[in-house]
Amino acid sequence: MQLDFFPSRTLTVYLAKMFALRIAAMLFVLVLVLLMLDLLSSSGEILAVEGNGQGELLTYAALRIPQLISRFLPYSVLLATLITLVALNQNSEVIAMKAAGLSAHQVLAPLLLTAGIVSLLTFAFNERVVTRATETLKAWEAVEFGPIPTESGVRANIYLNDDGNILTAGYLAGQGEAIAMRKVTWYSRNDEGMIVEQVEADAARYAGPGWRLEGITRFRVQNAVTDAPETMVVGEGLTPDRIDLAKIDPDAEAFWTLTQSIAEFERAGRRTDELRAKWWHKISGPLSAFLMPLLGAVAAFGLARSGQLFLRAVIGMALGFAYFVVDNAALAMGSFGGYPPFLAAWAPFLLFLLIGETVLIRTEE
Repeated sequence: MQLDFFPSRTLTVYLAKMFALRIAAMLFVLVLVLLMLDLLSSSGEILAVEGNGQGELLTYAALRIPQLISRFLPYSVLLATLITLVALNQNSEVIAMKAAGLSAHQVLAPLLLTAGIVSLLTFAFNERVVTRATETLKAWEAVEFGPIPTESGVRANIYLNDDGNILTAGYLAGQGEAIAMRKVTWYSRNDEGMIVEQVEADAARYAGPGWRLEGITRFRVQNAVTDAPETMVVGEGLTPDRIDLAKIDPDAEAFWTLTQSIAEFERAGRRTDELRAKWWHKISGPLSAFLMPLLGAVAAFGLARSGQLFLRAVIGMALGFAYFVVDNAALAMGSFGGYPPFLAAWAPFLLFLLIGETVLIRTEE
């Protein structure tokens, strides 16, 4: 195997440009089709809210597009790899490059370089754009596509336990004593764990101690009576410090912010395996794009006239999609504590890196 991976500048630019254009084309097609399908399934809920119209649909699309780009960019790289390598093989360009003395790794080097740049751009895009779009979209979904919350630090679907009593909130914004909750439900339970009172409120703010409810509807189970008291304070054992650590959405937090959140959880003695796995995956996830040219490389070699080009392309696609399946399964196992966080995030990447290199070296080098 030769170690001079870029012997020709002209050839490197030619292959990298071809590959980059195909990545952009495949990403555009995938995002467009998936966005249309997503809008078909979500437009009914958005337009069901009084006052919502075309502007809200465009807002939803603007918030979903970054998520779709981040999620399906590695798939686009895989498909672009197969299309590029099959075309080069069919036009005998791979044969010409190998006849000129290039090894399989030298043929793939421009594609791997392009995929590496895509991985770096994906990481930056996730940190600057995707996390913010995810935070805003989840907050909007928590209010059932009503007015978009303008607060920062929004978290959705909060569940808190206060000595057996339960406080839930559709979404929560702010930190410390400035925390504000919306769509609040309070379940008061007796010593046997039975619900004796259910209180629904439009909002809740810190009363020091406890949380003062606003817009209250109370139902008492014992006599089946519903009333609407003007004010009510609940959850006196729920301090702002506890609520700050109630729930962290790693998908809505940037890498360094999530690092600080994990440190706070650890100081509080909370379990952080799931957060650690997602933290590591913020690095290994974008790097999956770098793997795709290596896993799809089997489509580049072998004579096109042998009749096995289609089979090689299918094998390359199968390897690529197998990686995504294993990666999602490992991340799920890490979230449940079945794998250590580092192993859950990095084992699929390292495993398929070795598989790709083994196949390439044994068959072509």
